[in-house]
This record gives sequence, C-alpha cells and structure tokens, in this order.
Amino acid sequence: MAYITTADVKSYLGLTGAVDDTLLGYLIDRAQKAIETHTQRIFSASADTTRLYTVGEDTDGRYLYLDEDLCAITTVTTDADATSPTTLTDETDFVTLPRNTTPYIALVLMAGSNYSWTYTDDPELGVSVIGRFAYSTTPPEDILHACIRLVGYYYRQKDSQVFDVTAIPEAGVISIPQGIPADVKRILEPYRRRTF
Repeated sequence: MAYITTADVKSYLGLTGAVDDTLLGYLIDRAQKAIETHTQRIFSASADTTRLYTVGEDTDGRYLYLDEDLCAITTVTTDADATSPTTLTDETDFVTLPRNTTPYIALVLMAGSNYSWTYTDDPELGVSVIGRFAYSTTPPEDILHACIRLVGYYYRQKDSQVFDVTAIPEAGVISIPQGIPADVKRILEPYRRRTF
C-alpha cells in the first residue's frame, strides 16, 4: 500500500495535469522503498498476515520476540502445530512489550498464565501470530511528509544535477549522488530500527 498519492505530490510540487502521473507513481514507490530500507521498518499495514515463530529460538521463558514490528494483534496461538492448538487471550494470557504503545516488539505470557510457548512435533511451527506487521496501521504524519519530500527531490533530479555533491580533486571533477536529503534523514532518524 502506497503511503502517499500522486495528488499529494502534485500539490507539494505545484503540478497540474496528468502528464507526469506515471513517473510520480514510480517515484512514490522508490521513495517509500528508500524510507523502509533506511529505517528498516514498514509504516503501514492494511491487512493481517500470519507469522510463525520457533519455540526455543524466538522464545525465552515467558517472552516471544517478534522479528518485525507488530501494530495490531488478531490471534496468538501456541502449540500451533497440534491438532488442537491453544489460542491465547490478550491481557489474560499475555501482554505486549511495550505495553501502552506500538509497535510491539515482544509478547510476554502473564506470570499467572497456565500456558507456555510450546509445540507438539515441530518447534518451527510452535507459535503463530496473526496481525498487522508494521509500525502502525497508517503512517505517521512526518513519515508522509518525508515521503512527499523525497519524491519531490527525485522528481527535480530528472532536470538538474544541482542535487549532487561535486568534488574537484586536482581538477578531475567527480560528481557524487547525495542520496537521501539531510532534512529527510532528520525526519527518519528517530524511526530507525535499533539492532542489538
């Protein structure tokens, strides 16, 4: 799902007509991918997906560590490879980590829960989580702005080379693409996924 529309970009750039709509659509995809690559995050999810987790590898005691951001939970199942898997209930059997904000990075079984992260035959099929795997169901406003700004930058690059950094080592002029503009990087920096 695209974070922004061609109408958003055309309004920002002051464009009218549909001449560049195809190009803008391509640049929107490119900018969104650049943002996701830079932050190591996806910022919206419009549908549920299912992810499987390995007991003993993705779990540690009561903790289930998620490999992607999770912003909405539909179903959590332990012993998912069993004939009768166990569906867990939010706030009764488990809580999210962090508790009061998304994205979630882990699920924690309640201390008083009678359940555990387990499996019957295959630990790789032990836990199933169905939900929206993204930073949020809709992108934050500053991410939308960063995407619009980056598309505008890409669009203007087609007509000018002034966006490149030029170095002149001993008159052998070298032009180096700038990459993501500094103001967009500042917007994205707080959203970068931290790896430990």
